Amino acid sequence: FRLEITKGVIHNTNGEVCGHYPQQIVFLEYESTELHKDRFESTVQITKLQDLVNRSKMARCRGRFVCPVILYNGKHICRSSTLAGWGELYGRTGYNYIFSGGTDDTWGAESEPEVPEDDSVRNGDSQLFDKVRGLDIKLLRYLSVHYICDLMVENKKVKFGLNVTSSEKVDKAQRYADFTLLSVPYPGCEFFKDYKDRDYTAEGLVFNWNQDFVDAPLTIPACFTKNLNINWSEYQSWDLVHQTQNYLKLLLHIINSDDESGLLVHCISGWDRTPLFVSLLRLSLWADGAVHASLEPAEILYLTIAYDWFLFGRNFIFHSSRQIFFFCFNFLKHIVSEKFSTFGMRKGHTSSPQTVLWNRPDPMHERLAHPLSQEAKSSSSSSSNQSEQGFARAGSSPMSVPGRRLAAEYARSGSSLSTDYGSWQLVSGCGSIHDRGQVAAANDSPLPFSFQDEGPSGRMCPSPSERQVRLEAVREVFLAAYSSTVGLKSSATSPSGAITGLLEQFARGVGLRGTNSII
Repeated sequence: FRLEITKGVIHNTNGEVCGHYPQQIVFLEYESTELHKDRFESTVQITKLQDLVNRSKMARCRGRFVCPVILYNGKHICRSSTLAGWGELYGRTGYNYIFSGGTDDTWGAESEPEVPEDDSVRNGDSQLFDKVRGLDIKLLRYLSVHYICDLMVENKKVKFGLNVTSSEKVDKAQRYADFTLLSVPYPGCEFFKDYKDRDYTAEGLVFNWNQDFVDAPLTIPACFTKNLNINWSEYQSWDLVHQTQNYLKLLLHIINSDDESGLLVHCISGWDRTPLFVSLLRLSLWADGAVHASLEPAEILYLTIAYDWFLFGRNFIFHSSRQIFFFCFNFLKHIVSEKFSTFGMRKGHTSSPQTVLWNRPDPMHERLAHPLSQEAKSSSSSSSNQSEQGFARAGSSPMSVPGRRLAAEYARSGSSLSTDYGSWQLVSGCGSIHDRGQVAAANDSPLPFSFQDEGPSGRMCPSPSERQVRLEAVREVFLAAYSSTVGLKSSATSPSGAITGLLEQFARGVGLRGTNSII
């Protein structure tokens, strides 16, 4: 963040603010690069923000308060969990009261909420909810958030017959009526076990919307649906690729349709579906040069993995979390189209994308090396030749912080940024991870868009857009690191074993594996 953002920090060293949030919660104040420093600035003061955070955090599940994580054109894109239910709220209130010696100044001097409510429905419960959710609303307003995108497939999360969480869309007192609420139900991390069982193929994978716990409808204001050319009534028939694409288009449209208001994205706990879309938003905006424009592919990848996923409490002990995490970055191949570009969505914006500071090397003369390792040369001639046809060798140790390097240093003799990788191929034009170099014709594409510059044979144009090159570069770096540290194992019930074969080809191509299989 320090490379191009002037920031403040909310200190959370011992988890006193939130036990699942980073030890240093970065608040983005304004872009500080020479190109952007005078364009957009947040009007939020860090001391006021920290005060509101401390007093409003109990309003949300697990204390995961509304936290700004992306600054885009002066607007905050925020993340959080959903609203806490009565059980958690009373439990946390009682805990704080007992361990504070009988006094609880969580809400400070302000005892009355700003949200009016009819006296006929006032009781002990509603007054407590008025206080807590009223402060949550204050924080949202202070961050100029007007749009709330709820990814839950439930209206309320129910366990053992009890409501353990709530959400803005079913708040009985309609405290959030002044906000634009969007209910966009998206499958939870458990669903991604099916993604793994299908050898990590998202095409054709459709969520079962007829399950008993699924009761949240798709609710999107007409002002956002009329310009996207999407038939939202068919959302229950979309596969995982179409659903994720259309929801991302919606979020990009929201942040580009209003020049003043920010966006909050949340699911239940805010650590699976929420980082999926926050990460996709960050990478999509970066690919257009709209945020973090000076960062290189390895740096933006490190930033979004570390901050958007790990530091906000995602525990990858659970295999389902690994699968949605892998899906996020493997999915980048599905959003390379200019239809996802923010410059085509900005209201009244007709100019071409701004020049970005990481420039694409000429794919006919320069090739991309694996940027996570400095070992570009091998002691033997055979491994040297292999290195010239793939990436530089990377060790199996955890990913280190990428160093600052010039874009020209990425241009090494190695793998092309096109779909051709010598004896093996990684990114097909529009197929799944099963595709081994076979690029489907435009008419047969499972995606809702096609590349307009494909030739008669269906092969990709040799000059992809800047956006496509940048996103493909991030995906390549991720797959190289993932295959060398975590690895993928094909489903035992799958007869094809395609994912194992492809990752094995990838690992051998980059010199990460010998003849042993990936596990």
